Amino acid sequence: MTVGSTPALPDRSKISWPFVLFFVLVHLLAIAAFWFFSWSALAVTLLLHWFFGSIGICLGYHRLLSHRSFQVPRWLEYAIAIVGALAMQGGPIFWVAGHRLHHAYTEDEIKDPYSARLGFWWSHMLWLVYPQPEFFSYELYQRYASDLVKQPFYRWLNRYFLLLQIPLGLLLFSLGGWSFLLWGIFVRAVLLWHSTWFINSVTHMWGYRTFETSDNSRNLWWAALLTYGEGWHNNHHAYPHVAKAGWRWWEIDVTWWVIWGLQKLGLARKVNMPPKF
Repeated sequence: MTVGSTPALPDRSKISWPFVLFFVLVHLLAIAAFWFFSWSALAVTLLLHWFFGSIGICLGYHRLLSHRSFQVPRWLEYAIAIVGALAMQGGPIFWVAGHRLHHAYTEDEIKDPYSARLGFWWSHMLWLVYPQPEFFSYELYQRYASDLVKQPFYRWLNRYFLLLQIPLGLLLFSLGGWSFLLWGIFVRAVLLWHSTWFINSVTHMWGYRTFETSDNSRNLWWAALLTYGEGWHNNHHAYPHVAKAGWRWWEIDVTWWVIWGLQKLGLARKVNMPPKF
């Protein structure tokens, strides 16, 4: 990772202006939503934060697609992937490929897309502002999610995921006007973005360590509450293919409860459980 004694750090000379403009616009519309506040709109936001965050990202993109820590029928897998795409965090091939690289080269300044060794802001969001081609060029990153690339559905969803916000927005507007639209799309997106990004940043900086992994991953209770169990990050890095992130009784893992429920219904099988320790 070095040339002589100088670290070969990611190139920060090229800013992704489309992302920056999109990011700023969504945040501005989230702020504007406070002029259209209603308690029902807040309830919709929290419901969608859980549904898109816990079911779509944590259960779907992460534990199911990235790590294959359990299996579900193909129709259900595709439905969950659509929920993940509605979270507005990228298509499934992009998300899965980046996360697999994160685990393969955890905290490596070059090969980990959001290495925590490059600082809080880099791992939290600057890796999106200064996109490195190997993580953002489809022709390059697709090799790390070849199982998804083989399926036309995932190639389609990876390309058109952002368009799913249109029918969602129309539905929200029909149900509650501008209040539901602004809170359900933009406030929800901002809250869910930063909740997810906290796993890349703060859980590699603060918290306790149950396992002496080679990286600096940590278990952080408040991050786990915000992300429905993903904040038990040291547990996850020690055993990434285990479906359950919270292992001790106080390590609340809301996403695991859903996986457990699917298992009891016969919809989840080959569920990888933690070893006894």
